[in-house]
Amino acid sequence: MTRFALTVEYDGRPFQGWQRQSSGPSVQRSLEEAAFAVTGEAATVHAAGRTDAGVHALAMRAHVDLTKDIAPFRLMEALNARVRPAPVAVTACEVAADDWHARFSCRARYYRYIVANRRAPLTWERGLAWRVPQPLDVEAMAAAAAVLVGRHDFTTFRSVHCQADSPVRTLDRLVVTRVDDRITVAASARSFLHHQVRSMVGCLALVGMGRWAVADMAAALAARDRAALGLNAPPDGLFFVKADYPPPSP
Repeated sequence: MTRFALTVEYDGRPFQGWQRQSSGPSVQRSLEEAAFAVTGEAATVHAAGRTDAGVHALAMRAHVDLTKDIAPFRLMEALNARVRPAPVAVTACEVAADDWHARFSCRARYYRYIVANRRAPLTWERGLAWRVPQPLDVEAMAAAAAVLVGRHDFTTFRSVHCQADSPVRTLDRLVVTRVDDRITVAASARSFLHHQVRSMVGCLALVGMGRWAVADMAAALAARDRAALGLNAPPDGLFFVKADYPPPSP
C-alpha cells in the first residue's frame, strides 16, 4: 500500500462541496471515481479541508492509499485524464509517509475571499467573487478584522450545522486589502469552523458599508450567539489557498 499526497485545484461552482454526499456531485467523489477508473480500487481521498458548495481551491492538499504499483507522475496524469470534464485538476503528486495525513497532519490552513466592490455586474467572474455595489471602507474593515484575530469563542461565526467539538479557535491572521475595485480578505488558522470565514467576511462587509461599527463586531464576537451574526457572505468569492505541514522527520 502506497500513500500518495495530492495537490488539487478546483472550481467549486458545479459541486455540493468537497465531501462525498448523496445530494449531488462533489470534488471527493469525482477524484475517487477517477482513482477507481485508473486502478480498479475503491479508495477514499482525504482532504485538508471540507469546502462548502460553491467554494473553490487553488491548492487543496489530499491523500489517497493505493495498492497499485504506479509512479506519482503517471497517477497524476491518469487522474487528470479520468476526472474530466469536471473542473478539477491534480497539480502535484508524490509519495508520502504512511503516517502523513492530509487533514490531521495539517498545522495551518489559508483562505482568501475576493470581493468585487463595483456597481457593474460580474461577467466571467460570476461565481468567483462576491459583488458588493455599495462603496466599502477598507480601513474600517481592517480595524474590525483586528478584533477577531487571536483565540476566541467563535460561536457567532459558526454554522448551526457545524460538527466541531468546540467553537474555540485561534485565528492567526485576518487581513483586508484593496487593489482598485478588488478587496481581498486573507485568513489563516490551524483550523476553521463551518462557515467561519464566510461569516467573518459578511460582517466585515457590514462594517465597510457603515452599517456596523468596529464595536458592533466586538459585540457580535462577545455574544457567542449565532443570532448576533449580521451577514453570512456567499461562497462565490471563497478560495482555499494552501495548507501547511511540519517538515518531514529526518
